[in-house]
Amino acid sequence: MVSLKSLSRMELNAFYQKALADYEVCKEKKLKLDMSRGKPSKEQLDLSNRLLALPTDGSFVIDGMDVRNYGMLEGLPSCRALFADVLGVKPAEVFVGGNSSLSLMYGVIAKAHTHGLLHSEMPWSKLEKVKFLCPSPGYDRHFTICESFGMEMIPIPMTPEGPDMDAVEALVSDAAVKGMWCVPKYSNPEGIIYSDSTIARIAALKPAAPDFVVMWDNAYCVHEFEGGFVPFKNILSECANANNPDMVFEFASTSKVTFAGGGVSCFACSVDNMKYVKKLLSAEAISFDKINQMKHVLFLKGRETTLAHMQKHAQILKPKFDAVMDALDRELIPLGVADYNRPMGGYFISLNTLPGCAKRTHKLMMDAGVIMTPVGATYPYGLDPEDKNLRIAPSFPPIDELQSAMDVLCVCVKLAAAEKLLGE
Repeated sequence: MVSLKSLSRMELNAFYQKALADYEVCKEKKLKLDMSRGKPSKEQLDLSNRLLALPTDGSFVIDGMDVRNYGMLEGLPSCRALFADVLGVKPAEVFVGGNSSLSLMYGVIAKAHTHGLLHSEMPWSKLEKVKFLCPSPGYDRHFTICESFGMEMIPIPMTPEGPDMDAVEALVSDAAVKGMWCVPKYSNPEGIIYSDSTIARIAALKPAAPDFVVMWDNAYCVHEFEGGFVPFKNILSECANANNPDMVFEFASTSKVTFAGGGVSCFACSVDNMKYVKKLLSAEAISFDKINQMKHVLFLKGRETTLAHMQKHAQILKPKFDAVMDALDRELIPLGVADYNRPMGGYFISLNTLPGCAKRTHKLMMDAGVIMTPVGATYPYGLDPEDKNLRIAPSFPPIDELQSAMDVLCVCVKLAAAEKLLGE
């Protein structure tokens, strides 16, 4: 197999005709396949069914408290300790909420707008402009939060080591830049792990805004599907050592550990941030679901038990990711019409087509019955500057459906690439 760009006009036209014929075969199958979101499969959810029967002894008392009652806004001490063990932070730095870390992220930004953060001079809503740095490709729901508050999003290019820190360090000199989103381990969608030097530079930032906040979405902290657990730096300690103890909020959840719709979430922050935010949260909540927190403590127990549980997820996920990457390596990479970063954890594969081909590929796939994440979703405002990024979510479909979807994807990428090259 040779690069498409090296073909003669006649050879390229023959390739196009073959791709077009293959595409018509795909359409004739009348498929209805969906790999648009990173949802756990039924097999993964079944791994945690035992959680539903807890507590087995009928007692709802833990940490000296009846979890069915009011109290402990910051969460059960044992659940705070569980998350602290997994994240490598101190229990006093952990606040345990409901089932959604996204809600906690939204809540921090909402509090910044209505009241300001710990070091804010005024609520963000009273400022003329608020800007946020958005490493891209990135997580579309982070961008949605920014849009909902009218913040100006600034795309930051991603490198193999994380966000382009030269760009970040230059931009934080603007006092209107109030924060940055980060998915530091198995980033959504590229599966990149931030390097130690990148983390150190983030922790040592000297922003002009005294209330600049790093929104550290550690969603995939224990989500390896290939190889053993990859240790990761504690961003709270890194920031404290760099004299920026209040600059970061770290978020995590069990959404892709136990039940996606019934897990437990948390944020971790400095003790001073904890006091400030807890006071604000006390106006809207008396406590979160401590029954669910108790169930998770009894089920997951601690870090090592959690990692063993995640290896069961890995056994389900790895064949699916292998199927995707094998198809890409076999059908597209030798042709020079696509590239991707090979992840070893997380929930996505970020595929880059030839520039100008993502929208066309996406449209061809939809017409052939395969639904993917909308084109541009991985960039602020839905605008992919090169129209090349596609996010593949292999986790949810059964492997036979996934293989069928990849057959269609590869044909569509080939067809879109041939159309573009013939038009040049």
